[in-house]
Amino acid sequence: MRQFLSQHVRRAYSGASCRSTQHSISSASFRPTPSELPLRNLCLTVFVVCIALLSSSLAQVTPVPTSRGDNTRSGANTNETLLTPLNVNKTGFGKLFTAPVDYVVMGQPLYMPGISIPGQGTHNVVYLVTQADSVFAIDADTGVQLWYASMLYGGTVASVSGGTLPCGTTQGYNQEGIVATPVIDTNSNTMYLVAKSVLNGTVRLHLHALDITTGLDEPGSPVLIQAQSTSNKGHVTVFNSLHQMNRPGLLLLNGVLYLGFGSNSCNDQNSGWVLAYNEATLTQQGVFNTSPDWGITSIWQTGNGLAADELGNIFVETAEAGSHGYDVPNGGQTYCNSVVKLSPVPNLELADYFTPWYVAFLDSSDLDLSATGVLVLPDQPGPYPHELIAGGKQGFIYVLDRDNLGMYSTGSDSQVIQEFNLVPGTQQNSSSNVYLLSSPAYWNNTVYFAPDALPLMAFPLSNGLLGTPLTTGKYVGGHSPSISASGTTNGIVWLISGPQLLAFNATSLQVLYNTNQASGGRDTLGTAAHFVTQIVANGKVYVATETQTSPPAYDLVAYGLFNVVAFTGGNVQSATVGQPLPTPIQLLIVNPYTGQAAVGVTVNFSDGGKGGSFNPPSAVTGSYGNVSTIYTLPQKVGTYTLTISGTGFGNATATATAVAGGAMKIINYGGAKQTGVAGSTLAKAITAQAQDAAKNGVSGVTVTFTANNGGIVSSSSVVTGPTGLASTTLQLPTTVSTVTVTAASNASGGCTGTASACKMTFAEYSVGGPAANIAPTSGNNQFATAGTQLPQALTVLVTDQYGNPVAGNSVTFSDGGAGGTFSNPNPGVTGSNGIVSQYYTLPAFAGPVSITATASGATNPASFTETGQ
Repeated sequence: MRQFLSQHVRRAYSGASCRSTQHSISSASFRPTPSELPLRNLCLTVFVVCIALLSSSLAQVTPVPTSRGDNTRSGANTNETLLTPLNVNKTGFGKLFTAPVDYVVMGQPLYMPGISIPGQGTHNVVYLVTQADSVFAIDADTGVQLWYASMLYGGTVASVSGGTLPCGTTQGYNQEGIVATPVIDTNSNTMYLVAKSVLNGTVRLHLHALDITTGLDEPGSPVLIQAQSTSNKGHVTVFNSLHQMNRPGLLLLNGVLYLGFGSNSCNDQNSGWVLAYNEATLTQQGVFNTSPDWGITSIWQTGNGLAADELGNIFVETAEAGSHGYDVPNGGQTYCNSVVKLSPVPNLELADYFTPWYVAFLDSSDLDLSATGVLVLPDQPGPYPHELIAGGKQGFIYVLDRDNLGMYSTGSDSQVIQEFNLVPGTQQNSSSNVYLLSSPAYWNNTVYFAPDALPLMAFPLSNGLLGTPLTTGKYVGGHSPSISASGTTNGIVWLISGPQLLAFNATSLQVLYNTNQASGGRDTLGTAAHFVTQIVANGKVYVATETQTSPPAYDLVAYGLFNVVAFTGGNVQSATVGQPLPTPIQLLIVNPYTGQAAVGVTVNFSDGGKGGSFNPPSAVTGSYGNVSTIYTLPQKVGTYTLTISGTGFGNATATATAVAGGAMKIINYGGAKQTGVAGSTLAKAITAQAQDAAKNGVSGVTVTFTANNGGIVSSSSVVTGPTGLASTTLQLPTTVSTVTVTAASNASGGCTGTASACKMTFAEYSVGGPAANIAPTSGNNQFATAGTQLPQALTVLVTDQYGNPVAGNSVTFSDGGAGGTFSNPNPGVTGSNGIVSQYYTLPAFAGPVSITATASGATNPASFTETGQ
């Protein structure tokens, strides 16, 4: 890191040197020259980014050598300083690589830092075992396979199809090779594992001791696993590999290996066994059978390793018995559906146990306790300092005193510290839909459960009792949770739920990340096998999954932090539309795990198809992790988000603002061709827009509005706003006419286009208002022979208040019932000149006739007097 700061950055910028950190940050006397400013800013940026990474990159890397990380099976890595609730998100965290393996992985991956591999240097290594009897050593940082070893030794894998496996397909596989999580002695770099194979038709289980640097068996390895037990009644049981599976993770304790066994997933001729072997010699040192008279009573524990406390006591959970049931009260030795405490070698014998009072119901309902594993708690305040947490498939949780587990009590479990179901109200001896098929995790005085099809639950501990849980309320469990944290801070809960990996804030259970969040399937997990558990080590999360179904493909998938993208220049700029930004966009890409420059990383630039362009559109980081591009803005005004993406890092964004160029023209934006009543103000504003050459609105342009024919504009001089708009209103003249409104600007007003381009006209129409008056215009005072038509038409003019003719107005003529007739339609309608005419035939008698014409809206009628002779 220091080398990167002192050499790489300085050499990257033509020999110019950053001033000392203290001076450049705090010295009031330092005044950089204009040419020094960009370099000074770069130095400060690099300093902040790299120093932030320095403490993390130099932090102690904790190995994960055993199931759930430690012999208490806490599931917690409390030395994780890289991953925090702030950086685990879809932007900065995701899938880093996949590494292929040959078949289903059931055991948990293990992690060892700084392993020297002959001929390949020193590596951080992830170790995986598969159901094909294979062991893989994979570089934990690149996914490169370092070595591979087969445990078949000339044999074949036990399989359902081959008739050498009684059952197994219900767990998602039809071959059974290495099932349990191995254990690594970090002092000797030796891995211990149990492998099942078939030779000459005989199913065998072998205990192997492998050198983790080469994958080769140590001297004396492997040894054939054999065992025999004799019950108190004298019944002899011989260990039979065909019917036994090593599912629980191996326990290494004080130089002794402890192995747990149960059935192959179906109860047949198996028994539950704990076998002890000397680590150095692989000689058997102890045998315990959970049901030496009747068998079954498996130790499964969903793969969770056999647990141990600080005194060397060993704890296991067992499954159901056969038809003979729980017989301990009658002098038997069938510790079915129980939590069993064993003393370590040289004795390896029963030290204590707990069996629920409703064990018969659990036996008959396939609700075995061994669906979970034991969690040994650190010392607790209160009356019971030494506690453990156990559970069962039914969802009942037991807080037990390790010094006195409570054994068996008829009718109730009042002898235990605490007992409850994860779903309140569930009865102990009745069927339940709650299925707990995973083991709990512990961190920071909190116990985490992930029951099947229920939310993640976090139970606080107080004086050795579990309190009211916090839940996610949304996501469901199924696999065992694990924790990453830096001591008691930055806790994250990791959980596989269906085909996705999720991360939760361990304190609030807020969802931080899941593998389905990123677009395009970037972080897709795949299908995890029955009790697969993730591990967290050195800032990465490792999960073994089936990533493809047809044809099947199996991989170790690694998730972690993307490269850190630091802007060293060019972010948050603005320029005229269609022009390049004044400063190149400059980036420094740093590996978050080493603090070193990320060399050879392809970086892509995009504005999301908004019309801008990059030169270059993609680039590869050089030896100092730097890359740059020049962005030319689109032709449209706006603020654009520029996305920087590439191999090994999530999307980073910059912003660039395109501002309008100079105004080149004035356009009609709205309000033209309106029609209004003479003397009124038009309903809509008349709006002009000042535009640049790319048709963007330009602000700050002075637009002058004028009107002819007596029109009056409300604002004669208006300055355009942010979008280039200037508006006025028009009061129409009191005459009927066409009014032309002109919006214009010039160079002094801000429009530098041609005179014709910087002017726009709007045509508006003033029309007559509602009828106010009606008057005769011709045909009054005529004489004609009675009963004949008058020679002239009776004509009226309808006008508004200003004397403008009113068109389309209804006019009704009437002689008051005198007996004359009208020839034209009555009522008539005024024409565009406001006039309407009517012909009248006099009545048959002689004398004067009064005729009125009334117009809709006019106050007084027009009157005619005609005379018949």
